[in-house]
Parts: sequence; C-alpha cells; structure tokens
Amino acid sequence: MSRKYTITAALPYTNGPIHIGHLAGVYIPADIYARYKRLTGNDVAFICGSDEHGVPITIKAKKEGVTPQDIVNKYHAIIKQSFEDFGITFDNYSRTSAKIHHETASAFFKTLNDNNQFIEETSKQLYDAEANQFLADRFIIGTCPKCGNEESYGDQCENCGTSHNATDLINPKSAITGNVPSLKETKHWFLPLDKHEDFLKQWILKDHKKDWKSNVYGQCKSWIDDGLRPRAVTRDLDWGIPVPAPGGEGKVLYVWFDAPIGYISATKEWAKREGKDWKPYWKDKNTKLLHFIGKDNIVFHCIIFPAMLKAEGSYILPDNVPANEFLNLEGNKLSTSKNWAVWLHEYLKDFPDQQDVLRYALTANAPETKDNDFTWKDFQARNNNELVAIFGNFINRVVVLTNKYYNGVVPESSDFSILDEETLKTLSAYPEVIASSLERYRFREAGQALMNLARLGNKYLADEEPWKVIKQDEIRTKTIMFVALQIASALATLSEPFLPFSSAKLKTILGFKNLASPLNWKDISAKNILLPTGHQIGNAELLFSKIEDHQIQAQLDKLEASRKINEAEDKTTTPQKDMITFDDFTKLDLRVGTIIEAKKMPKAKKLLVLKVDTGIDVRTIVSGIAGSFTAEDVIGKQVTVLVNLAPRTLRGVESEGMILMTASEDGKLVFVNPDASTSLNTVANGLPIS
Repeated sequence: MSRKYTITAALPYTNGPIHIGHLAGVYIPADIYARYKRLTGNDVAFICGSDEHGVPITIKAKKEGVTPQDIVNKYHAIIKQSFEDFGITFDNYSRTSAKIHHETASAFFKTLNDNNQFIEETSKQLYDAEANQFLADRFIIGTCPKCGNEESYGDQCENCGTSHNATDLINPKSAITGNVPSLKETKHWFLPLDKHEDFLKQWILKDHKKDWKSNVYGQCKSWIDDGLRPRAVTRDLDWGIPVPAPGGEGKVLYVWFDAPIGYISATKEWAKREGKDWKPYWKDKNTKLLHFIGKDNIVFHCIIFPAMLKAEGSYILPDNVPANEFLNLEGNKLSTSKNWAVWLHEYLKDFPDQQDVLRYALTANAPETKDNDFTWKDFQARNNNELVAIFGNFINRVVVLTNKYYNGVVPESSDFSILDEETLKTLSAYPEVIASSLERYRFREAGQALMNLARLGNKYLADEEPWKVIKQDEIRTKTIMFVALQIASALATLSEPFLPFSSAKLKTILGFKNLASPLNWKDISAKNILLPTGHQIGNAELLFSKIEDHQIQAQLDKLEASRKINEAEDKTTTPQKDMITFDDFTKLDLRVGTIIEAKKMPKAKKLLVLKVDTGIDVRTIVSGIAGSFTAEDVIGKQVTVLVNLAPRTLRGVESEGMILMTASEDGKLVFVNPDASTSLNTVANGLPIS
C-alpha cells in the first residue's frame, strides 16, 4: 500500500566540499532508500539543503578574509553540484540562508516563545577579551569531559560524538586568538530538555527500543540516563538568524535549533514549486518521517529536534533515525583540515563517469554498525572482481549473444526445464529479499543481494553454455537466452537505487523505452516475462571498465603527499608565549603535597579525582592523568601543587589546584618529583595557568 515518506538527509556545513565519508555515512543510503520507495509506488519527499549558519563558516571566512556569505555561496554551489553528479535524487536541495527558511525558523521560535516553552537565563559564558566576543561552539577548543579528546569543540566532541556546552570543556582555549577565555554574563533562551524527559524516555527507550539501530538507541539512552538539562537555543554571534524576541539584539538562533527546521522550510519550498501542500509531509500521522544522519548528529535528531517538535505540538515525530558510524581512509580518520580525504569533485576528474563504482564500493563497505575503512585497493577489487567480472560480464554476454544469434530480438521460449523454472522462481524472490534488507536499513546486505542476482545469471549461463548448445539444439538455446534476458531486465530495474547510472545505461541497451509499460519493482516478482518475445534490444556496451594499478597508485601517492605535509606541520615548534615578569612568577604558590586518595571520574576517560594533603589543608584536585596512571598508582605519591589557582568546577566536582607534570624522554607523562632535579620542561596538568 502506498504511503507518504518524508526522508531527510543531514544538512552539510557549507565551509568546504564534501568527501566520501559524507556519501558513505548519509547520502548514499538515503538516496538508495528514497529511490527504492519511489520504485515501490510511494509518495516521497526527499529533502536536504546547505547548513549555512554554523560557526565553522565564520571561522573559514575569517581565515580567507571574506564574508560568511561569500563562503556559503561558494560551497553551496560545489556541494549541490557534487550531489547532482553522484545521482543523489533530492526532491529539493535548499539552503538555510533562503528567505523561506529565515521566516520558518523565526516563526517556529516565536511559537515556542509565545507558548512559554523556553527559559530565559543570564549566565556566565566563555568570552575572548582580545577578540571582543563570546566563544560559541567551534570558536572554543578544549578537552572533552567525557573521552579526554584534547581537540573537542565547544558544542560537540567529534571523537566520541558527545554533545556538551562550551563551559564543560577542560582547558578551554579560544580558536580565534588562542587565549584562555574568561567568563562573562550574557542572556540566552534555553529549551528545558528536562521537562521533556518523561516523553523522551517513553518514546525512545520504550517505543523504539527494538526498531532503532543499537548505536542510536545506546547514545540516546546514555544521554537520558545522565539526566537531561536545559539546552541553549541562542548564541552571541553576528552570523545567523536574528533572535525574534525582545532582548535578542546581537544574538542569533543556535545553529542546531535553526538547522533541522531547514528540513521543514525546504519541504515548503519544494511544495510551493510543485503545487503541493507541504503540511501532510510533516503533520499527517500516517506519513513516515526518517532522518538519515551520521553518529555525530544523533543527539540533535533524536532528542533536541523531537523535543522542539513536541513542544510546538503540531508536527509528527521521526519514525526512525538510521545513523551510520564514521568512515576512515586508509587506516586513518578522515580530516578535511589535513586533506586526508577523497573529495567528490576531485574523484570525478580522476574517474570520469564512474560514479557508480564509488557508490557501490561505499555501500559494500558502509559503516553501518562500526567505523569502517575505505582503501583504494578494496575500491579497485570491488570494481574489477564484482562490477566488471560478475555484473558487467553477465550483461555483456547476454547482449552480445542475443545480437549474434537473433539480431538483438528476444527469442521465443519453448518449454522450461526444471533449472529454468528454479532460476525464474529464484529471480522472482529477489525484490523481496532486497526490500527486506532495505526496510531494516541494511544497505550493505541489500547491495550484496543485488550482486547475488548477477551471480545467479552468470551461473545459469555457465551451466547451460548456450554457445555450445546452439550447435546441437537451436530451440533450447532460444529458451536459455530468453531466461537470461529476464534476469538482465530484472537487474536493470533492481539496480537503480544502487547503481543509477549503470541502471539507466542498461535500460537503454535493453530497449526499455519501447516496452508497453515501464517495469517497476513489483513486476519482477509478479511476472515471469519482463522482456517479451519479439522485443528489440540494442547493441552491447561495457557497463563497467577495469581500474588499473597505476590509477590506484596515483591516489595513494596523493595521500602520501598529504601525510608528509602533515608530519612536517606537526613537527613545527609551538611559539614561545608572551613574556612575563619576575613579579608574575612570584605570584605562583607551589607546594609539595601527598596524594592520599584517588578515584576515577565517572564517564571520563582521562580524569582522576584526587585528595591531596598540601601541608596547609587537604583539597580536591581534578587531574587529567587517568590515561597514564590508575587511581591505585598515584596514592602516596608526592607531587608539586599550584595551590593558589582559582577553583573551577569540572563535571560537577570543584577542583582546587593543579598538579604539575612533565614528559619523560620517551614521551610518557610523569610527576614533577619534588625531591629530584629535572632539566625537562614542566607542564601543568588539570587546569590552565596561562
């Protein structure tokens, strides 16, 4: 039965082009699913657009000496073209700088604000005095309080995917000047997630326990179990959608409040263009809403956005959020800043007209349940050993033999043998086999099922050997070729979601445009005859071409060049900090203390909570040394303590000082021993002193 589907794909940041990690994690699976749903007769709105209000955009603009609008205009065009080049069939690809989006997001905020769904609070936020601005999101970098990643952003850690506030970071520094920020009061609007906790517990932890992917469910459960807290929906920035409320001057909507509303505004834009009503796609309970995202967006799409929709009151909630893990490249994490990536626009320069090869390789190695690794050798093997040797080989033999024996006309079959009937029966089951995998968001499994259909065709030809049979039995040969052509036509239809360019080419070769009615997904199961006797097909063309070793080596050489550049940059010595006077130094009160108690900070990989006897008192110090020492290791150790550092709360524990550490010659972290001299450069661990 046909139904409406609203399918969204995560809005890409327009601070750079997109790479294979984006395709593998979000856009290929979303496109496969949208194409499949259309082929099965459903009403689909496949929606996406450029996210143009993120802090990374303003950072990029500052670096390049241009305006944020210049940045988003440039990369919006590049990203949109890349999606078109790779056959991503969005019904609408919009952008959050569009007027309709500003109007939609502002109206959404006003509705919640008018209905008292926000909390207005004045709180202390991180501030860079030199830059004269508050440090929102990616303007701040520090140590993640959960996993210890030292390059976590102020809104989210890209290492563990945890979302947090900038003030939660350990050792925060301004991404603008490198300075240690101060705290300054500012007013913001907050969405009280804690008020929606009961709803989210029921909706996620009970209603979707069995049908959501384990990585999605697990991350949501961890967040909810940790206790939900109010989340700011505004920021002190000059780039974004102005806060439409009194007191909102100089503030904009937080990008993660603004961005998901982009799905709604993009649907409105599409519906207006197509003469449709947008509301059923977002407000009809019979519509199925799906968000395709990467794991770093789980919290926003499963907790924050649903809470926003629930607070507004008139929207449907997502039925599923099939998030993927991350894709690595040749054993290392993809990195745009280090140019450790395969950019889509560059790929097409080296592999023109081979979009389907990349689509297939990324689907076959999709990071559905864990982080996976893309390698150029695997890419080559997938193409040469599967697309060329199995799929392409079968199609080529069928088309060549049909043209050779029958001038390209589908022959008339006689009585089917047992093998013929078994083969056609197996063929008719493939739509359901592939659909079953797709309905469970197992795209790798579905892609391999498609390849198994091509294997079925190859095996059938190899077993029946029409090139030999024709010498003794022309009537039997016609039946063999008739059956083989039915398999080929099924492949042309069922491959469309996975290999759209090859599918279109194959349909042209098989003369689909001359069929009385176009074949659809269900026809493969319902009909034994897909290409009728007397149907004229075209001449043979290669669907896939072999990829040579030198082509792969050229890609590996590119990555090796990037690696060498990164190594050289990593060796660059950190510049000396600003000069201080002797009076500055004498302000430091360093004492010899003894660690008398230690325990691991819950849910933090690198933090230990220490009780230290300083001689003047016993105080609590939170120190990021759990990666080098266990709690048992440090009890009884004498340490050097900076005792007159202002206290700071870390994950709910007030830290009242800093343990001084140093690095040994082999790079290991060691205590600055009060009883031993050392020529090593001392560093502070725990809280910043500069």
